[in-house]
Amino acid sequence: MAKATSRGSGKKRQVKKSPTGIEGLDDITGGGLPAGRPTLLCGGAGSGKTLMAMEFIVKGISMFKENGVYLSFEESKNELFDNVASLGFDMDVFDAQQHIFVREIDLGMHDFVESGDYNLDGLFAQIEYGIDCVGAKRIVIDGIETLFSHFSRESIIRKELKRIFRWLKGKGVTALITSEQGGTPGSITRHGIEEYISDCVIILDHRITEQVATRRLHIQKYRGARHGTNEYPFLITDNGISVFPITATQLDHDASSQQVSTGIQKLDDMFRGGYYKGSSILITGTAGTGKSSLVSYFANAVCGDNEKCLYFAFEESARQIVRNMGSIGMDLQGFIDKGLLKIHAARPMLQGLEMHLLTMHEIIEKEQPSAVILDPVSNLDSIGSVLDVKLMFIRVIDYLKQNGITALYTALTPGDSMPEATDVGVSSIMDTWILLQNLERNGQRERSLYIMKSRGLGHSNKIRKFRISDNGIDIDTDSQSS
Repeated sequence: MAKATSRGSGKKRQVKKSPTGIEGLDDITGGGLPAGRPTLLCGGAGSGKTLMAMEFIVKGISMFKENGVYLSFEESKNELFDNVASLGFDMDVFDAQQHIFVREIDLGMHDFVESGDYNLDGLFAQIEYGIDCVGAKRIVIDGIETLFSHFSRESIIRKELKRIFRWLKGKGVTALITSEQGGTPGSITRHGIEEYISDCVIILDHRITEQVATRRLHIQKYRGARHGTNEYPFLITDNGISVFPITATQLDHDASSQQVSTGIQKLDDMFRGGYYKGSSILITGTAGTGKSSLVSYFANAVCGDNEKCLYFAFEESARQIVRNMGSIGMDLQGFIDKGLLKIHAARPMLQGLEMHLLTMHEIIEKEQPSAVILDPVSNLDSIGSVLDVKLMFIRVIDYLKQNGITALYTALTPGDSMPEATDVGVSSIMDTWILLQNLERNGQRERSLYIMKSRGLGHSNKIRKFRISDNGIDIDTDSQSS
């Protein structure tokens, strides 16, 4: 008789997930938190634990029709509601409509005398009452370490922690439990057991590097489910929490065969028609080689076709760009007045990399442009390492590709480096790369242009001299091949 085996028989069992509704978090968790199981949210003071926990409840109510119970050991109901009002959450409405049950549990020292065994039956009764009151599917216990801060018997603490986690599983609710970091070496939490009995552990971190504050999220473990394992930057904004995944972005965007004009006919000819629509184009060169002029020609062409173009400038103001391009025959102000061109100018030091990324997302979502320009991306290295800037632009590039937006980026090449080098290290992931150079011949400066690469496009292999005058850019078609 053949030996029975379960391999390949029956439907594959998977962990059921409860979507959080928090932007980006569901991407890196593969769909949300483990449904009907406890998740531990751990971090230091000010890392965003309470706000994320409250947003988990709010999004459950507003997006998934799942009511919630919120137990707090540190803040009153009014304080909680006031704190999250800054994120646009009107908790009084949810409270009045009985979508949320909030209970503050005061554990003042005067209430306790440690004598004999103790248990959490009173806490279980509070939670069960809240579940019955609002029909809750989600529960938050905010600051669980406070529950045991007045007691010294570690064996009972560990026993009761295990019991509350088992009890929550038995109730079939999706629970998010917050805890402060700290404790014995090698452990995440104060008691060193919470992370082992949780089905999912998420760690929040708030750090300051070279005077720039950043927040990071890391999934320490997720039983029975694949998940993103990197550190992910996140922001607390007026609209809640936004997590920026990297590895969750898939290379599944469309690849258009349509070409769009560069704005310069002779450059179009070098590409046999122009850039691919929805592609990423990098223009590099030393200072004064004409990078901004080249991208402005593209913006002029896009707007001339009655389509929208967004220009993110990190070096010049909008008025300065308009004035400078007017000196070579372009009237960008006319397109700004028509609403076809929007220039968003900001110094890199104004905010961190993640906030710049979020700002771009918000403006792009609002304006829905056909093309986006970032000039120059190399200026952002003043607020982050080369790796940080590169990872940021991987997100930008993938986001724009997913939306079919043609994107032009400029980057400064240091004068003492190889012309093929770029400060931000993104040339390898670009579809098209144009190199601009200044050459000195016979006591005069000459500008040259060369297409380093253009994926999927036949293109000229010649180095072309070009001039910038009152009449614009003129490319010399008689230049010799390299």
